[in-house]
Amino acid sequence: MKKNIFLYLFMFTALFVLFQFMNAKKAKESYDNKIEGLKAQIETKEKEVDSLININMDLTYFSLESNEDAVTYFEEMGYDPKKLALTISDQIIGQNKAGKDNPIIPFDGMEGNMAINKVRLLNHKWIIADFTDGVYWGELFITYDVREDGVVDFEVEKSFLYPRN
Repeated sequence: MKKNIFLYLFMFTALFVLFQFMNAKKAKESYDNKIEGLKAQIETKEKEVDSLININMDLTYFSLESNEDAVTYFEEMGYDPKKLALTISDQIIGQNKAGKDNPIIPFDGMEGNMAINKVRLLNHKWIIADFTDGVYWGELFITYDVREDGVVDFEVEKSFLYPRN
């Protein structure tokens, strides 16, 4: 009888160990598959990030912040380029007044008042800006000069109004 109990106990232990081994093997395979899937996702995301970095570099190529010569120009004049860029943008957009067209825009508003929406400083001399009256819209190419006394002079070089569809 004692012999049978040990035999049954040995058989039960062997089956239990076999079950645990098989279960652990399946769990390991499952985890390995998950790890491979996650590695593939990481690789895909890294490629997307690299692509977005390249796109961002292309988009910021013509901007004051990425133009080292323009930044140096303002620094030599004694200005902080970032603060100056904000000041210039604020001066242009600040000319938007309720009930009046922005005086920089060479077009009169047809469906409302012409106002500048977005300004981008390309370098230490050029600006592009977007404007609209709510229905009609266009863009401006502006040259600017920061004088020694800190006054900024603007001159609209080119402008156009998109045709209404």
